[in-house]
Amino acid sequence: MTKLRVAIVAPSLDIPGGQAVQASRLLDAWRSDPEVEAWLVPVNPQPPGPLRWLTRMKYVRTLTTQAMYVPLLAREIGRADVVHIFSASYTSFLLAPLPAIVTAKMLGRPTLLNYHSGQAPDHLKASAIARKAITGVDANVVPSRFLVDVFASFGITATSIPNILDLDRFAYRPRVPLKPRLVCARNFAPLYNIACTLRAFAIVQRRWPDATLTLVGSGPEEPRLRTMGTELGLRNIRFAGNVLPSEVARFYADADIYLQSPNIDNMPLSILEAFASGLPVVSTGAGGIPVILTHGVHGLLAPVGDHQQLAAHVLTLLDNPAFANQLAAQANTTCQACTWSRVRAQWLHAYRSLPIRAHAA
Repeated sequence: MTKLRVAIVAPSLDIPGGQAVQASRLLDAWRSDPEVEAWLVPVNPQPPGPLRWLTRMKYVRTLTTQAMYVPLLAREIGRADVVHIFSASYTSFLLAPLPAIVTAKMLGRPTLLNYHSGQAPDHLKASAIARKAITGVDANVVPSRFLVDVFASFGITATSIPNILDLDRFAYRPRVPLKPRLVCARNFAPLYNIACTLRAFAIVQRRWPDATLTLVGSGPEEPRLRTMGTELGLRNIRFAGNVLPSEVARFYADADIYLQSPNIDNMPLSILEAFASGLPVVSTGAGGIPVILTHGVHGLLAPVGDHQQLAAHVLTLLDNPAFANQLAAQANTTCQACTWSRVRAQWLHAYRSLPIRAHAA
């Protein structure tokens, strides 16, 4: 059987975030597969060593990246049977997915858009360019039913294939005893509202003075968050910075409760990783989170921005460790749907359902 050649257009791991992690896992999974040959076409190609200094300047970095990215697309898409394009929203959509979609159409290659952003409702409402481009691809695949419904509200058909979870990297264990050790693994961007997490932790720490909070990630909000932590008088708070996907499991292993408070979200990989690690999860019910986390069954949900309710949920878990471990155990059973053994056939079907042109084979 001739292998299907798939160009995966996505961020490399040089850009921290869920898209880069998912693209990396997908590429690892296809490696040595008898039916698919896949390779990365990075949306963030790095300039040669002597020119790396250009990437340290904000607007120059964008111009340099685009100058390298567009020719790279033409070269790599030209040798593919299928073009699998990861997509975020807003400016990122214009800079990365849109040029890939246009290039693929010019070269007559079928395109599959893999849209991941929880900002889809606002993005699709605001951008006629995005709606036209997304409607014009050969297939849309999203990681959650939430985004299927969002796309449908704009008359766009999409199929849901869940994010890939590598269970070999995460060790499930009940937390006995359950300790007030909290972890949050979200980048410090406004939409993830880490400030709300800090306010919730301040309430928890008043009841549990030895409580700890580890923040895994980085971003433009970090200086403000550090200042806020000081103003709230927080103790035992750790800013761990960016962590390689291969190392993130140890932060879950060292914690007892996962806490996050996004304003906007889709199907966060961090929640799935917490499920796999045996952590009871407390989160705001933003976007698609209630689709993967049923309140009182797989974890506890609070309204967006409600730090008092988040804190109350954490305190409920600490006061009722048996309930906390029950939630974690029930959440863990959902992880099997995200393993490669379950997801592979879905991706293969999505690829082979595309109108592959004879001249591209």
